Amino acid sequence: MSYLSPAEFSKKMVDAGEAKVFMSTRDTVIRAFMAGAILALAAAFAITVSVQTGEPLVGALLFPVGFCMLYLLGFDLLTGVFTLVPLALIDRRPGVTVRSVLRNWGLVFVGNFAGALTVALLMAVIFTFGFSTDPDEVGRTIGTIGEGRTVGYAEHGAAGMLTLFIRGVLCNWMVSTGVVAAMMSTSVSGKVIAMWMPILVFFYMGFEHSIVNMFLFPSGLMLGGDFSVADYLLWNEIPTVVGNLVGGLTFVGLTLYATHARTGAVRRRPEEPLEQEGQEGQEGQEKQEADPVADLVR
Repeated sequence: MSYLSPAEFSKKMVDAGEAKVFMSTRDTVIRAFMAGAILALAAAFAITVSVQTGEPLVGALLFPVGFCMLYLLGFDLLTGVFTLVPLALIDRRPGVTVRSVLRNWGLVFVGNFAGALTVALLMAVIFTFGFSTDPDEVGRTIGTIGEGRTVGYAEHGAAGMLTLFIRGVLCNWMVSTGVVAAMMSTSVSGKVIAMWMPILVFFYMGFEHSIVNMFLFPSGLMLGGDFSVADYLLWNEIPTVVGNLVGGLTFVGLTLYATHARTGAVRRRPEEPLEQEGQEGQEGQEKQEADPVADLVR
């Protein structure tokens, strides 16, 4: 069967989180680096398609290819470990501690950032012919995105920060839904379809993904965007990371764990006692009729 029941895939979620906690530092960083790099390439691809076609929906339709690649290859994004790893702690798996969870998050963050930054540098070279000319149209678009998603939020003050945070929450709600939905299928085609739809939603809606932003904003700075590193960290990356954590863990990880891995007691139906009494009476009557000793006594 190519489909896992909710009880089965919820256990698989906890098992996956536990495995990531005990993974070696070497493997954790390598897998995170590759995940960040592949996602950055997918973002560059989607923006290029959107600019060249003039249709943002086309870019959004094609962007999930990056997620599918990194998921099938077993690489890790910060957004995914935000959702899965704490479940191993909540499930009281032996050896899983708060410190080990934070260690995993820190290593994945560093690996993702290194991978995305590497691709940002390589793509900036392409967009500017080795920094010898002004950026091409795609490069200018990336610079504009970086400026709009930092200075643009800062102009609105606290309201801008709240908007940024909520976009981060909604982003990982969708992204982690795709990751978990892929666990429900045992076929490659099923996993791809399950991931594609929620990833498409987040990208087209302009929600904030911390790893995608690790590519967009360093690229924007290299390509002439009018914002600073401080603007990027304060008015995008940090609030986005917090929003991604809240969205993935609260609305996906904890929700599915609570209702499928730790299912509440089933409520007894009102008619059950009456049915049981009727069955017991009928059984007693049948025993009495079938008992010859009782007949002799009577």
